[in-house]
Amino acid sequence: MKIIKWGIIGCGNVTEVKSGPAFQKIPNSALVAVMRRDATLAEDYAKRHNVPKWYSKAEDLINDPEVDAVYIATPPSSHKEYTILCAKAGKPVYVEKPMALTFEECNEMISACKEHNVPLFVAYYRRALPRFLKIKEIIDEGKLGNIRHVNCVLYHPFEERYDDEINLPWTVLPHISGGGIFVDLACHTLDFLDFVLGPIKSVRGHATSQLLAYPAEDSVSMSFLFENGIHGSGIWNFASFERYDNTEIVGDKGKISFSTFGNDPIHVQYANGEKESIAIENPLHIQQPFIETVVAELLGQEGVSPSKGTSGARTTWVIDEVLKEFRNSKS
Repeated sequence: MKIIKWGIIGCGNVTEVKSGPAFQKIPNSALVAVMRRDATLAEDYAKRHNVPKWYSKAEDLINDPEVDAVYIATPPSSHKEYTILCAKAGKPVYVEKPMALTFEECNEMISACKEHNVPLFVAYYRRALPRFLKIKEIIDEGKLGNIRHVNCVLYHPFEERYDDEINLPWTVLPHISGGGIFVDLACHTLDFLDFVLGPIKSVRGHATSQLLAYPAEDSVSMSFLFENGIHGSGIWNFASFERYDNTEIVGDKGKISFSTFGNDPIHVQYANGEKESIAIENPLHIQQPFIETVVAELLGQEGVSPSKGTSGARTTWVIDEVLKEFRNSKS
C-alpha cells in the first residue's frame, strides 16, 4: 500500500505535540520534510523529530518530488498563498484553522484546489475526536429530542503577554490572524456546532475592545440561527477574572454541556431527572484521529475526512459576519 509522504510548512509550536508526530505514527503515513523561514529552527525541528529534510523556503518544500501532501501550519495570513501554490503543484492540502483571514480568501483557496483537482482539508480536528463524536452520537440518537437552542460561553483573564505592544503575539494582530483570541479559539466551537447541528445561516452580534490593549477585539457577543431553525447565542471575553468554558445544547428531552478545550467531563441531563457524566480524555497528539481520516481518504480507503474547505469556509463566514462592524471601524 502506498505511503503518504508529508511536508510541513511552518514547523512551529502547534506541530511539536498536537499534530507533527501524528504524521509519523499513523500507518501508511510519513513526515519527510519540514520548512521554516529560519533555517536553523527548521533544521533543529527536523533533527529532533527524525525528519530527513528541512527547508527555509515554502516553494522548495512544495516542489520536492518526494512530498505527496502538504500540511500548512503557518498563521492564517499565509494560508491562501501556500494553499494556491500547493494546488498548482497538484498536492493535497491540510491547512490549519482558521482556514484564512476572510471568507473571500477561503473561496479563493477552494476554487484553486477545485481547478487543479486537489483535496483541501481544514484542521478542525474536533470532528474526529472521540470526546466530540460522543456528543454528536447522543444528539444524533435523539436522546435530547428536538434541539431548540445553543449557548456558548468562553472567557479568560487578560494575560501579561498581551501587555507588550511592541512584541504582541500574532494571534492578536488582525493582519496576521484575522482578529484576536476570539478568532483563534471560537472557530473551534463554531465549527463543531456546524458539524453536529448543521450550517449557520444568520449572524448578529457585537465586537469591541474593552481593554484597548491590542488592535484586535477582546469581547464578542453574538446570536445566530441555524438553517434548521435552531437558535444560538454566545459570549467570548478575554478580559475577565477567571477562565470558564462551557457550551450547552438544549433539546425538548434533555441537554448536554461540555467544554471545547480541556478534558472536563461531558454532562447530560434528561427531562426525567436522570443525569450522566461522561469522561473521555483527548489523545496526546490531539490532531491524530483527524489526520488518520485525511490519510485514509488520500489512500482511497473507506470513508471521507469530515472537515473540508467548504465546511471550514462556513465558520470563517460566521466570524466575518460578527466582526464586520468592528473591522470597518478600524479601517
